Amino acid sequence: MSWGTDLWDQFDNLSLHTNRGIDVLDKYANFLRDRVAIETEYAGKLRRLVKNYQPKKKEEEDNEFTSRQAFRNLLKEVGDLAGQREVVSETLQLQIIQGVTLLSKTLREDRKKCLNDGTVLQQTLSAQLSSLERAKRNYDKAYRDSEKAVENHKKADMDFNLSRAEVERYKNIMTSKIQQSDDAKNEYANQLQKTNNLQQQHYGTLLPAVFNRLQELDEKRTRGIREFIIGAADVESSVAPIIARCMEGIVKAGESINEQEDSLKVIERYQSGFQPPADIPFEDLSKMDSSIATQSNYSSVTYNHLTIKGTISGPKFKKPRGGILNSIFGSNKNSLTADGQKEDYSDLPPNQQRKKLQAKIAELQHKVDQETNTRDGLMKMKIVYEANSSLGNPMTVEGQLNESEHELEKLKNDLKKYQGYLDKANQLQVANNSPQSNRNQLQNGHRTSRHSNGSASADDHNDGDDQPDDAGSLSSSSASPESGLGTSHTSLPGSGQGSANENAMGEETCYETEVELLQPLGTCRALYPFEATSEGSIPMNEGEELQVIENDQGDGWTRVRRANNSNGWDEGFVPTSYIECTLFA
Repeated sequence: MSWGTDLWDQFDNLSLHTNRGIDVLDKYANFLRDRVAIETEYAGKLRRLVKNYQPKKKEEEDNEFTSRQAFRNLLKEVGDLAGQREVVSETLQLQIIQGVTLLSKTLREDRKKCLNDGTVLQQTLSAQLSSLERAKRNYDKAYRDSEKAVENHKKADMDFNLSRAEVERYKNIMTSKIQQSDDAKNEYANQLQKTNNLQQQHYGTLLPAVFNRLQELDEKRTRGIREFIIGAADVESSVAPIIARCMEGIVKAGESINEQEDSLKVIERYQSGFQPPADIPFEDLSKMDSSIATQSNYSSVTYNHLTIKGTISGPKFKKPRGGILNSIFGSNKNSLTADGQKEDYSDLPPNQQRKKLQAKIAELQHKVDQETNTRDGLMKMKIVYEANSSLGNPMTVEGQLNESEHELEKLKNDLKKYQGYLDKANQLQVANNSPQSNRNQLQNGHRTSRHSNGSASADDHNDGDDQPDDAGSLSSSSASPESGLGTSHTSLPGSGQGSANENAMGEETCYETEVELLQPLGTCRALYPFEATSEGSIPMNEGEELQVIENDQGDGWTRVRRANNSNGWDEGFVPTSYIECTLFA
């Protein structure tokens, strides 16, 4: 298969074909340039996208949530993807596009040389064919002239009216024309032989060599396109494993999201530690004077205000001067921090107070460690200066050492102070950690505990200006060891059971009520065994079925009951996380 043999007469078509082939190569080079531009732009836009969606400094506190962490990891993987697109762009530019451009330039130069050689060969053959044509015309003309001269001589020789001289002249003309015809014939024969030889050499050797060179150039171009296309694919394939790992990282980031863990962190961050407000008791104004009614209304409003502050939007409310929270967190005369909060964060809900105190203690501990290292370094420097005075004057570090000691002492005092704040806050938490104490209710300024026998007891309550001296008075309860297992009842006036207002006026009368069997709200199954270690709780075995008689009210305990061997019921609290509940519709 050879162009020189099979396409010996297709010089123009081969010239056009090779030119179109190199145009295809140039078009592929332009395609790669446009693709490189797209890859570069895509990588740049990905990087800008990642930069624009990086978490802001004010959002750093949300990074503890698994969804935020997953999104941050997603951004990191997308940034890596952008880097791989940049690698593809640079490699295509340096390896493929430059190679295609160089090949196209070389092919055009070689093609031009081949076409020039072919053109010269074509011109040479055309010139020889023209010489042959002229020799043939001359031979044809000389032959016709000789024929005519012979005819004229014959006519003259037969004409008896002509003289011998005239006949001799016609004879000489005939002889001359015959000689010219023979010379033209010989010249024509020579040109014909020369033309045939040149034509045979032209189409048999010279032009096929040119066509074969064009064939090699075209095959080189075709082979080059194949190699460049494969090379571009190899460039893409070389980053494919890294891109696949990026995709795996994105999938792993998505799989790391745990909605339950995030929900627990939301609870940990925003849980105030307060209890929901109790039912507002009925106040019979006919049985109490106006001053007590005013005080009762103020107590109710104060409690509801603090409850809203602790659970919804605390920073938007100003804390009242009086109220039950002051007895827990102390006086409002504490110095304020730079952000307007109290030094011991007592103006925050209990859980948030402990969290702030823990963060403050960690910060102070870090500063103490840094200052300790600074002091130790100054002391070592002073010892070195004292041992070799040529290195420096020990008095130059004396002032810095004293200042460091003073700062260290101040930090230790602050650390001790905040540790005391945290211990006090933890003691308050421990005091309210049992299930029945968490279920204690405040009703019209009274603390009421539920008893297993269904009765309710109320402690005497001072007016709004006389608050308890410590938190222990709040967490104490007059309930029996089984408190929290029954139901407190608020009676209406005239029912014979008294009212909360009567207790507020100092009447410490306990009314015996009939135990009511609460209707079950649903059933639950124990996921884990539980040993009752807190007052008011009951043990349970794994897989045990119980009745739910009171849902979790946000304190982590659920009230349940089960039948006992004496045809009665055992009631108590169990951890909500230890059971799986199925509530009735």
